Amino acid sequence: MATGLNVLRGIIFLAGIVALVLMYWRSSPSPKCRPPPIHSDQLSAKTDKPLMLLWFWPENKRFDFKDCKTLFQIDDCTLTDDRSLYSKAHNVLVFHTAIQDDLSNLPTSPRPKFQRWIWFNNGTHKNTSRIEGVQGLFNLTLSYRKDADIQVRWQLTQKKNSDGDFVLPKKERLLCWIVDDEDLVTKSGERYSYYRELIKHIKVDVFHSSSVKGDNYFRTISSCKFYLSFESSINRDYITETFNGPLAAGTVPIVLGPPRKNYEDYVHSASFIHVNDFPDALALAQFLQKLDKDNEAYMRYFNWRQFFTARRHPTDEKHRFAHAICQACLHVSIYRNYRAVPDLYMWLSL
Repeated sequence: MATGLNVLRGIIFLAGIVALVLMYWRSSPSPKCRPPPIHSDQLSAKTDKPLMLLWFWPENKRFDFKDCKTLFQIDDCTLTDDRSLYSKAHNVLVFHTAIQDDLSNLPTSPRPKFQRWIWFNNGTHKNTSRIEGVQGLFNLTLSYRKDADIQVRWQLTQKKNSDGDFVLPKKERLLCWIVDDEDLVTKSGERYSYYRELIKHIKVDVFHSSSVKGDNYFRTISSCKFYLSFESSINRDYITETFNGPLAAGTVPIVLGPPRKNYEDYVHSASFIHVNDFPDALALAQFLQKLDKDNEAYMRYFNWRQFFTARRHPTDEKHRFAHAICQACLHVSIYRNYRAVPDLYMWLSL
């Protein structure tokens, strides 16, 4: 009798355990679905893009890395500023101006054999600080120079067809310049000296650079027949956005910079006017006043637009260096060559 009672108690106990297990299983959340497996072609597509580490943000001007695709249709590498990925980065981009004199803010970990360092410098040899110890550190140069490994320049784009005539924007002013007002009085560079002589003979409408941003920048330039594209430094290949702006806006640039022949390496000879074409500022002023009255001659400066277009560059400060960084991204995805640049300063001064 006692044995049967014990068996019955055991059965009831086991039944209770089973019931509790069933209740827990039914009340617990369903297991998450596993992600689909990554196929080999998907894996190669991810790893085909080289990883490029931005070691410094140039002048701390930060932008969304996705802007490379949005603004320039460049999506050929994986960009990051996460220094913990240093050992995995195929390329490390270093902005020269940010390097400390003792090199203490450069990577200290051993460099992987596959890794290339890119020297980014947008300055001329006259305003590039000399830092001992950087010779031989870098494998690629990123610069405005034509002979740089990665050239930063706003180039004309060839049209796929020549349909559609160029429509000249409405002109309200003869000659304009976007510049800081105080610089016109205090600065003594060649461009300011030439400007002071030029305004003795012709009116120049000046707009303060801080008040002309975004679409207003191109709108302002397009309202002028001519624009002073005066470079801050006169050096070979140093041709910047101050030249691209009027080309893109439908205005004739008046250039002060490297020799005419250097400009003609990049654009048609009849797309701009060089100050060196004239003996002095008076002769230039007289020529512009003559062109102002001769529409047929003026329009010849836009004949190049039958075959090419000029692209508008970003004007907001955060994108000041975006074009260069994105161009580097494109380059490292195409060219995998490895070399060392023995003397950066000697190359820059040539």
